[in-house]
Amino acid sequence: MTEQATNPEHTGIVTSIRGSVVDMRFNDALPPIYSIVETGRDMEVKIEILMQLDRRHVRGIALTPTEGLCRGMTARNTGSPLKAPVGKGTLSRMFDVFGNAIDRRGPVTSVTWRSVHGAPPPLSRRSTKSEVFETGIKIIDLLVPLERGGKAGLFGGAGVGKTVLLTEMIHNMVSKESGVSIFCGIGERCREGEELYREMSEAGVLDNMVMVFGQMNEPPGSRFRVGLAALTMAEYFCDDLHQEVLLLIDNIFRFIQAGSEISGMMGQMPSRLGYQPTIGTELSALEERIANTGTGAITSIQAVYVPADDFTDPAAVHTFSHLSASLVLSRKRAGEGFYPAVDPLSSGSKMAGESIVGRRHYELAREVRRVLAQYAELKDIIAMLGLEQLSAEDRRLVGRARRLERFFTQPFFTTEQFSGLAGKSVPVTDTIDGCERILRDEFENYPERALYMIGSISEAQEKVEVGKDEAAQKTVAVETTTADADAATTDGG
Repeated sequence: MTEQATNPEHTGIVTSIRGSVVDMRFNDALPPIYSIVETGRDMEVKIEILMQLDRRHVRGIALTPTEGLCRGMTARNTGSPLKAPVGKGTLSRMFDVFGNAIDRRGPVTSVTWRSVHGAPPPLSRRSTKSEVFETGIKIIDLLVPLERGGKAGLFGGAGVGKTVLLTEMIHNMVSKESGVSIFCGIGERCREGEELYREMSEAGVLDNMVMVFGQMNEPPGSRFRVGLAALTMAEYFCDDLHQEVLLLIDNIFRFIQAGSEISGMMGQMPSRLGYQPTIGTELSALEERIANTGTGAITSIQAVYVPADDFTDPAAVHTFSHLSASLVLSRKRAGEGFYPAVDPLSSGSKMAGESIVGRRHYELAREVRRVLAQYAELKDIIAMLGLEQLSAEDRRLVGRARRLERFFTQPFFTTEQFSGLAGKSVPVTDTIDGCERILRDEFENYPERALYMIGSISEAQEKVEVGKDEAAQKTVAVETTTADADAATTDGG
């Protein structure tokens, strides 16, 4: 308890409670905006002040459940805003929005505390150099390259693989790079957080990770601020230790949704589709702090739930405007078994320019998109008339497109226990080489399944050779069985 909190001049009483919204009266100095006020029987309820209603009254949003709270209870102004722990002591740990460790490994040591409310880096500190952030995932590195210090969105409805893709990027970043990964779970299931913690621990990459959770069972105030808490930790590693930071947010839509809940409870007039009128301001306060400052970079990858797969939803539209790359996950591709289910024609990146990725990469990506786009146009003709009605050139194009689609599938490290396939991380040079060879029809006589769920293109040749050996062994076994049966028949005769 701070000296200010114990001062009678900074003590008030609760006057109104409406769900998570609490009004309080302070007869002397009013608590500043964003300061934390404690109340409840044991001062266990934490309230962040959002409005000063008049000279005596303030209104705040509870960051903890308000059960047991009643009018007339004492409210104490702590005099400080919500703070997050920063330091190397946070590595390998799991936190809630208040910085409390929730992994049952005891209290956190060797940390300092910083306010979660910070200003974006000024333009003079931002780097203007464009650099590609390699993920080891073929379809992303070739067609939708990510920006170092930029923001990428994973757009998709429920069940198309957003969380799996995020966890795979964590694995690849921590296992290959010397940086730090910070996973921020906003409004997601408790089960997913526990599974992620266990999987990262078993994979041996937890030592360079920090996890922060505001789960879906928590009040909207907690879910609304947990993103800022994770970002504050990321800024420490980037600005103070000059490390590369990968900030993964699952799910940014839940951040907007929490803001919408708070807005409604605070009595603000809703805007389009019931969203809060301040949706743009609130999202910018988070997104603009993610940047490349030259001495370090925070690269953010954010899952974006799209309600009813409607990409005109205000939450999706406002998020699009902040991103340097948009990865659209297709339910149709997921249904066909093409994982990761990234739609190559709907996804895009500003980093795919020739001046950034180089001429060879740029020209190949354009040709791959052209082939896939023409195949998409031919699908209706194939469905109605059949493949035989196409010209010879169109049939060759369809074959290339189908082989490319299968080559872009990839087994993930984080799904090994479910798929039984060893995970693969593929350098972008190997991806470029494989696509060039497919477009040159070097694999025209290979079965399409040989290119499905592989890493580099050389694995397709290995699968075919293994298949030939197995077929030869089966043939020998069948011939031996037949010969034995004939001999038995002859003996019996």
